[in-house]
Parts: sequence; structure tokens; C-alpha cells
Amino acid sequence: MNIGYIGIGIMGRPMAQNLIKAGHTLFVHNRTLDKCDPLTELGASVWTTPAHVAAMSEILFINVTDTPDVEAVLFGADGVIETGKPGLIVVDNSTISPVKTKAFAARLKERQIDFLDAPVSGGDVGAQNGTLSIMVGGEKAVFEKCLPLFEVLGSKITHVGEVGLGQTCKACNQLFCALHMLACSEGIALAKKAGLDPATMVEVVSSGAGGSWALANLGPKIVAGDMAPGFMIDLLCKDLNYTVDQGKQINQELVGTALAQRLFEQARTEGYGREGTQALYRVVEDSQTGRWKHEHAEETVG
Repeated sequence: MNIGYIGIGIMGRPMAQNLIKAGHTLFVHNRTLDKCDPLTELGASVWTTPAHVAAMSEILFINVTDTPDVEAVLFGADGVIETGKPGLIVVDNSTISPVKTKAFAARLKERQIDFLDAPVSGGDVGAQNGTLSIMVGGEKAVFEKCLPLFEVLGSKITHVGEVGLGQTCKACNQLFCALHMLACSEGIALAKKAGLDPATMVEVVSSGAGGSWALANLGPKIVAGDMAPGFMIDLLCKDLNYTVDQGKQINQELVGTALAQRLFEQARTEGYGREGTQALYRVVEDSQTGRWKHEHAEETVG
């Protein structure tokens, strides 16, 4: 099958590689074209605009940073809409606004182009191993056409409902990611200051009721001082904005999420934005410098 993939980053590159390894012909584009080089070595064709990729594709995946980036790929100069043929399916693996997602889908539908919002979870490791969790919103029949491709990319693929609900499900996922990372950071800080070996605590708790993906996978990185990004704080801050905004729209107060959002934003302000989400630990650990203040919690829940 002729597949397009736009957005060759930490997640997009291994996902595109897995599609190539599954025997598909890939046409790829990235704003910085040389990031596509590893894919050309596997046989992918690199094109200079989204419009070129769309013209060659039966199904087109997008995996870019934010809502304006998706909008530019679809509707900007040399965008998908300029050359996308009726029957093209666009699959958005990005994490963006649920409201804008619905608007994008409606606009494409006018051109007989189908759209699925299919954000993913599982980090760069899941992308590399093809074990991502993929939450998909859109028409069931379109989902079923793309299911064999989703099965190449992930091990847990779920059709969650109409267009936009994939992004809503991802917003819930990011809520958990943020709160679990906060719990992981606090637990390691507590263990260390109490004289308990943090590595031992991580190993023990990871196998018990208090365990989480964050603790099992990022806890050891915190202990080792490894803050390299599988998923950057900058991106989680962006995602949490959408989560909190959606809560406001439907009158659902998200007290814990708002607190975590504030702390991740503080980490970003302190220069950790391009590090992994585990760098939140640096804010939590150093309570003596005023980074972790009770008044922040009062402002959030008040």
C-alpha cells in the first residue's frame, strides 16, 4: 500500500520505519528534510511538501507537534487539501485540540477525504517496538480500513467513537501521565531523603499496587540522573493545556491535573522544557529553593 507519513520526529520516525518493515511503500515529509535520511536508507521516498506526499498516498499519517502544525499540513500552502484525492484517508497521530480536530475533519469531508484522529501513547520505546496504545476517533468503516496499519504500529488499538474522541481519550491519558510522574518524583524524593535506596524503592513498588508505567520506566532514569527525553516536558505542557481546557468546557474540575500542570510549567520555566518528563523530579526534589510551594497548591485548588 502507498502510505504517506508527515512528521519524522521522536515518535514519527520509528512508526514510519515499522510501516516500511511491514512491506508498505512510504512517501515521507518533514519540515527539516534531513531528519528523513534514515528512512531513505530503508527505501522511503522523501518529498518536499505535504501536497506531494498526499498526491502519492492512499492513507496519510500525520505526527507533528501541535494544532497549528496539523492545520498547516492540511490546509496551508502546499498542504494536503491541494492534492488529496477523494477517498484519501488522513490519520492524525498528533496530540491536538479535540475541538479543532472536529473542524478539520468536517473541512476535509467536503473534499471527500476521510479523517481519523488517532493519538498514541507508549513513548519512543512503544513506537520503536510497535507496541503503542492507539485511541482512534472517526467513522467505524474508515477505522476498519486502517486497522491492519494500526496493528503494525501498536498492540492496543481501540476505536473510541466519533471524530474528536480519540483526542479526548488522549487528554485523559496525559492527565494520568502527569499525575503518575508527579507521584513518581515525590516517591523517589521521599525515599532518598529518608535514607531508603531509591532504586530499591522503585523496584519494590513497581511490582505492587502503587506501581505505574512512569515508575517502572522512568523511575530508574531518575535514579540514574538520565533526563533524556522520550517525551519532552514542553510537549506535555502543551497537552495538559488541552486537557484542562476541555475540563473547563464541560464543567469538570481537574484539581490534581491543574496542580501537575503548574509544576510542569515551572519545570519548563526553569529550563527543563526539552528534557524528559522525568525532569519534573528536579523541581520536586529541591524543596528548599521554593520550587515546590504550598501556596501553588492553594492557588490551584482555590
